Amino acid sequence: MTNTDPGTGTATDGGRGGRLAGFAHPVVGYLLASLTVRYRRVRSGELDRGASAIEWVIIAAIVVGLVAGIGRIIMSALQGRASDVSDCIAGVQDTQNC
Repeated sequence: MTNTDPGTGTATDGGRGGRLAGFAHPVVGYLLASLTVRYRRVRSGELDRGASAIEWVIIAAIVVGLVAGIGRIIMSALQGRASDVSDCIAGVQDTQNC
């Protein structure tokens, strides 16, 4: 059994069976080919798309957090001002504090 490079189709072991010559089971061959492809994909930098997606998720989370924080500050200020206006309306006779 000759091992071939999945990318080029050339023999990798000179036709001698390679490192796994004793393991002729097709599952072992599939596992070896799958791991080789994954290893090459990691080494080639093809996984940058996933990193880019993670960066966008982090940026979106930061923006959502900032918007929520600013919204909370504005809501607190509006509630405080609404309370002041309500107190002013309740005490119409005392116009110095309004």
